[in-house]
Amino acid sequence: MKTRVIQDDPEETKDLIDRQAPVIGASEIEIVAAPTVVWAVLTDFEEWPSWNSDVKSVSVQGGLSEGSAFRWKAGPGTITSVLQTVEPPLRIAWSGKTLGIRAMHVYALEARNGTTLVRTEESYDGLIARLFHGPLQKTLNGSLESGLRHLKAESERRTTHPAERRS
Repeated sequence: MKTRVIQDDPEETKDLIDRQAPVIGASEIEIVAAPTVVWAVLTDFEEWPSWNSDVKSVSVQGGLSEGSAFRWKAGPGTITSVLQTVEPPLRIAWSGKTLGIRAMHVYALEARNGTTLVRTEESYDGLIARLFHGPLQKTLNGSLESGLRHLKAESERRTTHPAERRS
């Protein structure tokens, strides 16, 4: 499994994250699954803990639409996120707040000859992000890569074994 941290400015997500934020990360991965499968895995928020060991819990208020909120626990804090963009099965973005950090997270999916290229970007702003830029940058880069690896594994598992559901 290979992920890649993106150093350039991916056009697909450039208008959705805060380019002036002190911490900005980006990564991408190719997944051997259709965009609809990847989208289904990515947007079934309450199932995240079943396939992503970095996420401990998720509760959703509302459906899969702009303005809906979800709360989730990953790492040391609970994050409250609000969906900003929902364009099935191409793009989803949400804002989030935790521990004095304001985040914006974007996923863009692109079909490619039987696979899906997934690009993700996230920005952190706020006093904590400015004070702890270095450690938070390292944490964010690792988190984006880990999240994509988990997304790839679950999406490919569902493609290979579509009738199976994780419990």
